Amino acid sequence: MGRNGGKFGGSADFGDGGNVGDGESGGDGGNAESGESRGDGESGGNGESRGDGGSGGKGGDPVVRVSGTYFPVTTLGPGRRLGIWFQGCPLACPGCMSRHTWDPEGGRRTTVSRLLGAWRRALAAGAAGLTVSGGEPLAQPEALERLLSGAAAIGAELAPERRPDILLYTGHTEAELGRRPPWLRAVGHADALITGRYRAAAPTPLVWRGSANQRLLPRTALGRERYGPHLARPAEGPRLQVAESPGGAGVLLYGVPAPGELQELAELLARSGTRLHHRSWDQPG
Repeated sequence: MGRNGGKFGGSADFGDGGNVGDGESGGDGGNAESGESRGDGESGGNGESRGDGGSGGKGGDPVVRVSGTYFPVTTLGPGRRLGIWFQGCPLACPGCMSRHTWDPEGGRRTTVSRLLGAWRRALAAGAAGLTVSGGEPLAQPEALERLLSGAAAIGAELAPERRPDILLYTGHTEAELGRRPPWLRAVGHADALITGRYRAAAPTPLVWRGSANQRLLPRTALGRERYGPHLARPAEGPRLQVAESPGGAGVLLYGVPAPGELQELAELLARSGTRLHHRSWDQPG
């Protein structure tokens, strides 16, 4: 496909209390925004702590299960962004590159306050926005609502001139959102949504979207300003961002690959003598 260029983002330690923030990946209910490949000889460790994430939700701080966080993400929205991937997806879209985010008991537990701490640190480093994906974020609606409302307030407080925006990926459609009040409350804090299940048979050239049915929906004045110019814009430049996993044991991918791009990457690495194991887009078995 050749459209992913050769410019890749670096990593920084913007964790939320569990060795997070420098190399996790996730999809969003099959939207194929991100995935991961573990390098030779690895058993699939991902540099993440797998404990309870800290406070366990005491004091009204919701517990949330996440696949990981990363800063700076440059392929899932405008500018340098903090990416947060929720764990668990009941949609299980065929062709999803992020199967490792499907299991609701996978990933790790943390709290909303720790994720907001990562957001504060990303803002201090100049983040232009927050992108939340998965997994399916709306499978944990209470935690998602608390995260997005808190992130909006913190962004307005710490970076009023920069006006950081919030982009939320969900595999659900706009009509489905309207039938679930908890979902509507959660998405009400996002400046823009990308909605709809991933359909491998319906590729699209449009930026930040994985298939032609998916819609980019600005929801606020800031969202219309930031995302309105991109409603019909094709992707330009890199569609995938590549980062080394913690400890150098694997490769982590962030973005929306073009059809066949993942296989092309695997073949390119194979020709150079690198064989991938535990690829997140492989079928089980």
